[in-house]
Amino acid sequence: MTSAPLLYVCVRPQQGAAAAEYESFRLATHLDERDLAQHDLVREPLPDDAFERFGGFVIGGSPFNVADPESTKTPVQRRLESDLERIATAAAAATTAALFTCYGIGIVTRMLGGEVTRAFPEDTGPVTISLTAAGGRDRVLGGLATRFTALTAHKEGARSLPPGAELLATNEACPVQAYRVGDRLYATQFHPEPTTRAFTERMAVYRDDGYFDSGDFDAIAGRVLAASVTEPARLLRAFAREFGSAEG
Repeated sequence: MTSAPLLYVCVRPQQGAAAAEYESFRLATHLDERDLAQHDLVREPLPDDAFERFGGFVIGGSPFNVADPESTKTPVQRRLESDLERIATAAAAATTAALFTCYGIGIVTRMLGGEVTRAFPEDTGPVTISLTAAGGRDRVLGGLATRFTALTAHKEGARSLPPGAELLATNEACPVQAYRVGDRLYATQFHPEPTTRAFTERMAVYRDDGYFDSGDFDAIAGRVLAASVTEPARLLRAFAREFGSAEG
């Protein structure tokens, strides 16, 4: 176990949603503000000393899309994608640990030479995730139920497992749900951090951003609130135990 704190990396332009996401990660990992620091990558580049100060990184979601044409991306998006690739490169080389979620899995997949495409979106709400045999043996995902419910909302996904990655979790609609590269780089397509209540609050922020028909908000929120999403948070807690500074 490392002695340095973890760093939550925010890639959401919407500051209210970003603050709530940090709190979701903090609660799910059972870490306090000392053991889970935060950095707003939308507004500030990754500090030069980040790899010396922090034992690992957790990267939140974003309304950005990796698969969008480069010509349509803002300078901020291009700069933060470059910084995220720095984190992924270091984790792939086992000089740090990192867990990329949702948008972040596209960053890692593209960096590894895989294809990120809009052919594998998932509707907003609960989905069923299945561990692979490798996932069942993994030190972070291995303690989870073989099949569990998680929350998704994304417009793109990996076409197939990128080179050098080991598939840990899958489902029918978007087969690449979680993978590991080496011993310290993890990526999930689903969101491991929010409670169902926090997810509906995030839905309200993005209700007009094309993830779902805004007129269906109440029905979708009802399905979310009725779901049991205990297992994804256990994944985050396991990651924090393995790579963070807090005991337990």
